[in-house]
Amino acid sequence: MYEESGLVQKTSHDVIHQTSSRQLLADISAVPRGRWGSELEAGLRTAIRSGRLRSGARLPSTRALAADLGVSRSVVVQAFEQLAAEGYLTTRAGAVARVSDLGGGPAAVRTPTAPYPTRTEAAGTAAQVDLRPGTPNLAGLPRNEWGRAVRKALTTLTDGELGYGDSRGLPSLREAIADYLGRVRGAVVDPDNVVVVNGFAQGLVVAAKILSQLRIEAVGVEDPGSVHTSAHLAQQGIATLPVPVDDQGMDINAARLEPDRALRALLVTPAHQFPTGAILSSSRRLGLIDWVERHDGLVIEDDYDAEYRYDNHAIGTLQGTAPDRVLLGGSTSKTLAPGLRMGWLVAPPSLAADAARHKRDIDLMAPVLEQAALAELIASGNYERHIRRARAGYKRRRDLLVGLLAEELPDAEVRGASAGLHVLVETPAVADEAAVELEAAQRGVQVIGLGRHRRTPGPAGFVLGYGHVSEDQLYRGLRAFAAAIRAGQERGSG
Repeated sequence: MYEESGLVQKTSHDVIHQTSSRQLLADISAVPRGRWGSELEAGLRTAIRSGRLRSGARLPSTRALAADLGVSRSVVVQAFEQLAAEGYLTTRAGAVARVSDLGGGPAAVRTPTAPYPTRTEAAGTAAQVDLRPGTPNLAGLPRNEWGRAVRKALTTLTDGELGYGDSRGLPSLREAIADYLGRVRGAVVDPDNVVVVNGFAQGLVVAAKILSQLRIEAVGVEDPGSVHTSAHLAQQGIATLPVPVDDQGMDINAARLEPDRALRALLVTPAHQFPTGAILSSSRRLGLIDWVERHDGLVIEDDYDAEYRYDNHAIGTLQGTAPDRVLLGGSTSKTLAPGLRMGWLVAPPSLAADAARHKRDIDLMAPVLEQAALAELIASGNYERHIRRARAGYKRRRDLLVGLLAEELPDAEVRGASAGLHVLVETPAVADEAAVELEAAQRGVQVIGLGRHRRTPGPAGFVLGYGHVSEDQLYRGLRAFAAAIRAGQERGSG
C-alpha cells in the first residue's frame, strides 16, 4: 500500500520527515510503548488539522518513519491505515501516502467515516487473521444462483426498463422486498413505500435528508453503537446524541440529553444491537414508540443482520408495530456481500414520495440489472435457501468462538444474544484496549476494542467478528488474542 523505497524526494510539501518525525518522537517518548500507535495517529491528525501538514504533502515510507521514531513498522502501518480510513490520508498500492484534500483548511475536516483501519493490509504486516466485525462469509456468496438470476434478468428486462425509470426501483424488486419483509421480518410494507438504495449507507443519506426537511437536527444514537452510521448522519449535518444501551437495548429514559437541543428522532438496531448483541426488549420497544409519538418524531431502524438468530426465532421489526413512525432500512451486505451495494428503505406512507425524490436527487436510481437479479433471487426462493445455509455455518463458527474463549480466557464474558456475525467479549482485567490491539497485531491477529464504539466511558471489551474467517483461522486468531491479553496483564503486574 505504501512506498517502501526509503525517503521520498523532498519538495516544499515534504516537511514531515525533517520536522514532524522529530516532534512526534518528542511527543511520544514519555508515553508507554504500547500506546505509541494511538499517539502517532493523534500527532499526525493534529498536524493535518492545524495545517502544519498541508493537502497533498507526501509522507515518508512506513519503514523510514518507523526508523526515525524508533518504533515497530507495524505501529506506523496501523497509524497510516487508521488515518486513511478516517479520510486524512490518501493511499494506493505502490505510491507514497499523501495528506488528503480536506476542502480548504482545518475547519473543513469532516467527521471520521470509519473507527478502525480498512481490511486492505499493507504488504509485510504481521496480521494473518482478521477478527474485526462487519463482513460476512464472502466465499459463501451463491455465485451459481446469482449468475442464473443475472442471466435471466438480461433476457427478461424490457428495453423500457433499461432506461431512466422510477427512482424507487423496479416494481418487481419492490414487490419481492415487500413480500420478504412481511413474511420473514414481520414488517408492514406496501411496495409503493419501498425505495431501493445502494446499501444502508445510502439509505442513511436519504434518511438524513428526510430529517432535515422535517426540521429534525439531532438523532439519538446507541452508545455504544456503530460509529459508521453516526458518521454518515454527521456528514449530512445531523447531530448525533448518545443514548445508553444495556442488556435490554436502548434506554431512552437514561439518556442525558442536552436541554437546549430538541431531540425527535432515534437510530436503533433492535433485532441485534451493535456492538453489544442485546435484543431490544418488548417494554423498551413500546417505550420508544411512545416516546417518538409524543415528540412527533421518527425512528430509523437498522435491520442489518436480523436474519441470523441461533437460539430462537428472529425477533420482528420495530416497524411492524408502528409503520407510520419508523423508517426501516436493510440491505444484502450481511446476507450476500457488501460489494453488491443492494439495499432498501421502507418509508412511512406520508414520507414515501419524499424518500423517492431524495433518492432521485442523489443518483437518479439504482442499477437495473442488479435489481432484476435480486428480484429473481428472492422470488425463486434461492435467497432464503442461501440464508438458511449461511445461518447454520455461522452458528457453528459462533459456537466454536465461544468455546475457545471459555478455554483461553475463562475470566472474560461473552455478551449478547446468540445471533449475528460478531460477539462482544468483556475483559475486566484489561486496562488498555489499544495496547492489546497492538500486541495482538504483532502476534498475527487484528481485533477492535469496544472503546472505539463508545461515546462515554465503560467496561473494557473487544468486538470480535467471525462471519468471514475459517474455523482454522478462529483457532489461531483466538489463541493469539488470548496471548496478547495475557501479555498485557503480565506487563501490568510486573
